[in-house]
Amino acid sequence: MRHVLARWRRGLEAMRLAHGRISQATADAQDIRAFAAAMRAACAAVPLIRIGGEGDGGYLLPDDLDGIRHCFSPGVDVTAHFEEEIARRYGIRSFMADASVTRPPLENPLFTFDAKFLGAHSDETFTTLGDWVEDKLGGARDDDMLLQMDIEGSEFDVLIESDSALLRRFRVMVIEFHDMGRIFERHGLPLIRALFAKLHRDFAIVHMHANNCCGIARCRDIGIPPVFEITYLRRDRLPEGAGTGALALPHPLDRDNVPAMPPITMPEIWWRG
Repeated sequence: MRHVLARWRRGLEAMRLAHGRISQATADAQDIRAFAAAMRAACAAVPLIRIGGEGDGGYLLPDDLDGIRHCFSPGVDVTAHFEEEIARRYGIRSFMADASVTRPPLENPLFTFDAKFLGAHSDETFTTLGDWVEDKLGGARDDDMLLQMDIEGSEFDVLIESDSALLRRFRVMVIEFHDMGRIFERHGLPLIRALFAKLHRDFAIVHMHANNCCGIARCRDIGIPPVFEITYLRRDRLPEGAGTGALALPHPLDRDNVPAMPPITMPEIWWRG
């Protein structure tokens, strides 16, 4: 009987695969909670400011932008309020990249645009983060840059491909993570945990913001927004006495990404120690 059931399961899996569907066992609840604990341990409270307007495209950053000269901003939106504000207030030059558009939404002498996607390899359509930085800065050394990345799921490819030495050249990183419901997959969780462990060796989480576009994904009594933003500050820039595991969410400067959708907040398991 067991052999019959095993053949039936294999046949069912083959049929699902042939129709473009894959089933996967869920991750162990203890492993998910351990990942959440690691996220909480990476948090640190610092003063924040809002850059980029009141709606989608505005982000909370540490009040530590003085001295930053370059921003790399892959993923061009219908607005460029973020890049315009850091140019106006701090004189920061923004390098923007997106192959889905032909130019940035605003003209500014401090904007440089490339019609390419950011990814895990470089060719006529894609560029890696390392090749992009090298192309724009050449031999000019800058170890205090800003990365603002919203590239609809490709952030995983980019962050896995980019070595830690390159990422450490950014003082601040603001990244929107997508498809985070994959933490509930048995084979998805270890890869995501490894990526975040790589980031947290050098960066502290100073803010999280749940994008209310997609609600909350839930499994085993644990919830996570499928899409959320994390603001990172390199650990050597943390002010003396910055408390770890000490975020307070939502922040007074937070705004809903989609005003027409119900507001959501980041579940406490991810930030309250």
